Amino acid sequence: MGRLFLMSLAPTGTIYSCKHCGTPLAYAHQILSRMFRCKHGKAYLFDKVVNVNAGEKDDRMMTTGLHTVCDIFCVACGSILGWKYVSAFEKDQRYKEGKFILERFKINSGSPPGRVQLWPEHDGRRSSSEDDDQGAA
Repeated sequence: MGRLFLMSLAPTGTIYSCKHCGTPLAYAHQILSRMFRCKHGKAYLFDKVVNVNAGEKDDRMMTTGLHTVCDIFCVACGSILGWKYVSAFEKDQRYKEGKFILERFKINSGSPPGRVQLWPEHDGRRSSSEDDDQGAA
């Protein structure tokens, strides 16, 4: 097997990642629509996605008509994440061409690595035990 190259995403905003291995996939601001559905439930339409491999092209009948799509897989773990619209046969559906569907069931969202999330009951002040540790130094 060859060397794995991953595209990193700068830690700005919410990042969606593979549920299985945590590989970064897309920024939340690249979501075009949250109104899509798949067999597992909700799905999001993205303008740009990274760290995926595309499978074979396939003509599929979907609720909005016939589309040529290819499944997309995580480059790190190989999990199927959704699909890419290659072409649409209906003229009013052509806006989807070149766009990506990520199934919500198969991705996680969160703050980028390096951002500190405080617990709701934690107000950011140091505890008395931390003060004691600082005084001992």
